[in-house]
Amino acid sequence: MNKKYEECLKACLECLEACNTCFDACLKEEDLKMMADCIRLDRECADICAFTAQAITRNSPFINEILALCAEICERCAEECAKHDHGHCQRCAESCRRCAEACRQMVA
Repeated sequence: MNKKYEECLKACLECLEACNTCFDACLKEEDLKMMADCIRLDRECADICAFTAQAITRNSPFINEILALCAEICERCAEECAKHDHGHCQRCAESCRRCAEACRQMVA
């Protein structure tokens, strides 16, 4: 694996964990309907972060496209999570922002 991707890989794995934690916690919230978009985006984001981590470790020829998509999905997830006051949503939003930033830096 290329050394320059180390920070980005770490950010992806942390974001994956934050999204899964948020997803699980959102399912336990009172108003599930209100959390639907958050839950959906947590899943999308966790999946793209896992896929991006795979792509980084196998030196995918599509890495720039994957990183760009990961950044976009992370940003959308951060926006949605930031709307909710729950601690898990706020932590997830922060992790998503960090991951989006790390992915953008790799593509730049």
